[in-house]
Amino acid sequence: MAERRGDQAAGLRRLFAARRSVQFVSFVAGSVGVGRSTLLANLATCLARRGKEVLLVDENSGDDLLAYFGRQASCDLLQAIDGQKAIDDVLVGVAPGVRVLPAALLVRQLARLAAGEQQRLIDCLRAMTPAADVVLIDTSLDHPLGFSPLGLATRETIIVVSTSGQSITEAYALIKRVSLGYARRSFRILVTKARTADEAQAIHANMARLTHSRRIAQIEYAGHVPNDEHLRLAARLCQPVTALFPEAPAAKASHCLAASLLDWQNDDEVAGGMDDFVQQLVHLSQRIDPIAIYA
Repeated sequence: MAERRGDQAAGLRRLFAARRSVQFVSFVAGSVGVGRSTLLANLATCLARRGKEVLLVDENSGDDLLAYFGRQASCDLLQAIDGQKAIDDVLVGVAPGVRVLPAALLVRQLARLAAGEQQRLIDCLRAMTPAADVVLIDTSLDHPLGFSPLGLATRETIIVVSTSGQSITEAYALIKRVSLGYARRSFRILVTKARTADEAQAIHANMARLTHSRRIAQIEYAGHVPNDEHLRLAARLCQPVTALFPEAPAAKASHCLAASLLDWQNDDEVAGGMDDFVQQLVHLSQRIDPIAIYA
């Protein structure tokens, strides 16, 4: 009898986790070297300090995100879908309240998943304990279909751009492609390596003016990460800058971004759970047209 009650309790917990509201935010960039993975690692630890269970989904084939914490991936979410691994074997705990889910192989197979595999994907993510409150997605620049379906499936998409002219140009080109190819009209801009807040805001203002005048998209300002030597030193030591140098400008900027991100979810809107997100993800992955996205 006790065993049966335990099974029922576990089932109820899984059902509750599937229905709970989860905040999904994808981070994309038009070029390498803008500090996206470093940004995500520090943002995740700030959110965890606010009591959130954070899941970092890493779509990249390299281990940049895990390497920030001095870890590396041993398997991929695809192996959990295939039944080779349990989901707990794939997840990598990197800090209190923060886990990384390597998913590069799985994302490239999304469009070819059979119905049974799609259900196993939902079951695997539903089985995660504890369930995630916030899912941050580190999308890949070189998705074979031209743009990651993960970046389309989230309600919030942050374009990470540095202060270099090349980064700004490539970020604008990315926004244009996704807007024209998929009618995605809303983005947020986050500026890294900024010398001052005014510089970051000026970059956003110029990009917002251009995208608005050409009727491409509306882009809001998400914030900035300063050009801070403490950030680079913390990365070399495989530690969050917020833990090693809590008073550093980059640490304070990470905390501000975490607070802002949690405010983006409108209480008047019904946020979906993990099931809703996966179903939307699979739907989009089967309909991405590489000709449209590269046009």
